[in-house]
Amino acid sequence: MSTSVTPEQVNQIVWNQHHNPFEILGPHPIQVGGKPGWVVRAYWPNADAAVVVCPDQRQEYAMQSLHNPHFFECMIPEVETLNYQLRIQEGDRECVVYDPYAFASPQVTEYDQHLFAKGDHHRIYEKLGAHLTTLEGINGVNFAVWAPNARNVSILADFNAWDGRRHQMRKGPSGIWELFIPDIGIGEHYKYEIKNLEGHIYEKSDPYGFQQEIRPKTASIVTDLSAYTWSDQAWLEQRRHADPLSQPVSIYEVHLGSWMHAATDDPATLEDGTPISPVLVSELKPGARFLTYRELADRLIPYVANMGFTHIELLPVAEHPFDGSWGYQVTGYYAATSRYGTPEDLMYFIDQCHQQGLGVIVDWVPGHFPKDGHGLAFFDGTHLYEHADPRKGEHKEWGTLVFNYSRNEVKNFLIANALFWFDKYHIDGIRVDAVASMLYLNYCREDGEWLANDYGGAENVEAADFLRHLNDLIFSYFPGILSIAEESTSWPMVSWPTYLGGLGFNLKWNMGWMHDMLDYFHMDPWFRQFQQNHVTFSIMYAFSENFMLALSHDEIVHGKSNMIGKIPGDEWQKFANLRCLYAFMFTHPGKKTLFMSMEFGQWNEWNVWGDLDWHLLQYDPHRQLQQFITDLNRLYRRLPSLYTNDFNYDGFEWVDCNDNRHSVISFLRKAKDTNKFVLTVCNFTPQPHSHYRVGVPEPGFYQELFNSDARQYGGSNMGNLGGKWAEEWSFHNRPYSLDLCLPPLATLIFELDCPPNHQLEQSAQPLDED
Repeated sequence: MSTSVTPEQVNQIVWNQHHNPFEILGPHPIQVGGKPGWVVRAYWPNADAAVVVCPDQRQEYAMQSLHNPHFFECMIPEVETLNYQLRIQEGDRECVVYDPYAFASPQVTEYDQHLFAKGDHHRIYEKLGAHLTTLEGINGVNFAVWAPNARNVSILADFNAWDGRRHQMRKGPSGIWELFIPDIGIGEHYKYEIKNLEGHIYEKSDPYGFQQEIRPKTASIVTDLSAYTWSDQAWLEQRRHADPLSQPVSIYEVHLGSWMHAATDDPATLEDGTPISPVLVSELKPGARFLTYRELADRLIPYVANMGFTHIELLPVAEHPFDGSWGYQVTGYYAATSRYGTPEDLMYFIDQCHQQGLGVIVDWVPGHFPKDGHGLAFFDGTHLYEHADPRKGEHKEWGTLVFNYSRNEVKNFLIANALFWFDKYHIDGIRVDAVASMLYLNYCREDGEWLANDYGGAENVEAADFLRHLNDLIFSYFPGILSIAEESTSWPMVSWPTYLGGLGFNLKWNMGWMHDMLDYFHMDPWFRQFQQNHVTFSIMYAFSENFMLALSHDEIVHGKSNMIGKIPGDEWQKFANLRCLYAFMFTHPGKKTLFMSMEFGQWNEWNVWGDLDWHLLQYDPHRQLQQFITDLNRLYRRLPSLYTNDFNYDGFEWVDCNDNRHSVISFLRKAKDTNKFVLTVCNFTPQPHSHYRVGVPEPGFYQELFNSDARQYGGSNMGNLGGKWAEEWSFHNRPYSLDLCLPPLATLIFELDCPPNHQLEQSAQPLDED
């Protein structure tokens, strides 16, 4: 019988036009004279000769060129089970390799493909991408990529001289291309060479790759995410049984690349002392390099923990090519950015956060992706991840593309990616970026630039369904975590459970409160009496969602000024205003987020290529503000009244919100399941008030727990000598009242302290640590 292939079949391999090279290459069983045998074929560009080496039979079989000088074939008679290697001669170089096409069993099963096509393969990242694999006792890497509309897909890598003819992949029925390559491992750099139906070639990074080269290079890198040994089991177990909504949540939002830098003459090293090549910040910052994840663990984590925050929120740490995007234009959704080190280094950073009592939240960007040629855009020569119609598939304002949420495999890519960060990196929450841009088809689009949904509306029904499904899954797999929506519109029930019709997040940024506060504190204090509603309006809707009060990175860039620069008055008034705002924020219902630099009153806007202005801490006002935030965090974490009942009317009660003439407000915060409460009084003008009366519900001594005007914080040190006894003087519709001294531009916090002989201390003192 004939065992040879036709010239047309050989040319399909030579010209990389065959969707399943296993049909031609590798071993194929034959019958020779009624006995079993094999024919082995190999294509090795630039090879002069090839030999099949059979160690079991201790035989070698010279291969013959067939229809092409680099396409080889030989017959091996009277062998039932074939185990072989190829010895390849290229000029004066010789190598012995296992044949990738001898490993015919696909690792992505039919069931994997079925789940992926449905959008329900929650661990697809363990199948697609590059994975260390052992087949038939041989170690190697299995590569798999989804490119259903490609004509051919090959692997480009160091081990094949970046020649797409060498390792051509096999296409499965669901559009997944796959190939196992033996005798390679961790550290290999690779890409996919994808040809469309017209033969155009696209060189793409691996969408499911776990590591990439440092920008501006773009190759993916084979790595093993299971190598790191975690030490946070107790943290994860405690989290699994906790309700974060009834716990204190005070988040320090940070961009790892601009919190602090090191000098290039201060080399980074591995644990064993091996030096690491420095990753320079940019040409705009000569002589500076990024801190590594491990260096940040040594510097950033103790700083945030000592400041009393409960969580660190990282601006996106998925791989992105452009520093100036702050990480929000992602090309490697499954790859931790290499700017600061390896995946294991990031795991170490998160592990250390947990061991020092800090949760980790990661900004996650499922709303759009950049057009970079090595990324997801036009991935297989078609609009695979994005919509083909730019009226649905492009954000012109950002120069990015929009994910096609109606496609199951795209939804699977994103949902599995969120699960991946919880699973592999042990993060404690995600903050989903730009949710409004996902929910509205007309977001930042003029009439005629968008397409209505099937019902004629502007709502992106597929995106809303995607977010519901996402939140259902992450909470079912990882109870106790946070899913925070940056959503700036009136879309209802964003933070309500999906079974009630909500989107399923458990927190939503309160953008209305943020804008009202920044507008209010930007005013000259004299005009605030006419704008009391800026302070009080947020309570009208405060319990319609589970709100996060966030003063974020977006508020101190693009000419908006940093927080201290937004406020009128001389330097003393600026700092007093800022302390008053922060103390009001921490007593207002809702969880808290502050962006780095706000805690010490930096004057300059945030610059992604610069350091924070740490030198300011040599000056008293900045150092005192930093101490103020530390004490405020500690007080917040110590008082259940301020965090256990954030999302219920039972947790808040106005005492007086109508004294606009003096720009003073007062309110109670109440703890859940106890009778504990605190009283907050805010004076938003520089005019102090003596004998200012405030109604209280119970008799007793009200201890002044916190005074933002204390001398230790740079204030005028006016106060109430540690507290006041309630008088039986009905006021504000309450049977008792306090006769208070209100300092200028200050927030006071009181708690009922029952023992009458309690030893009082001056209120204008920094709080001791718990």
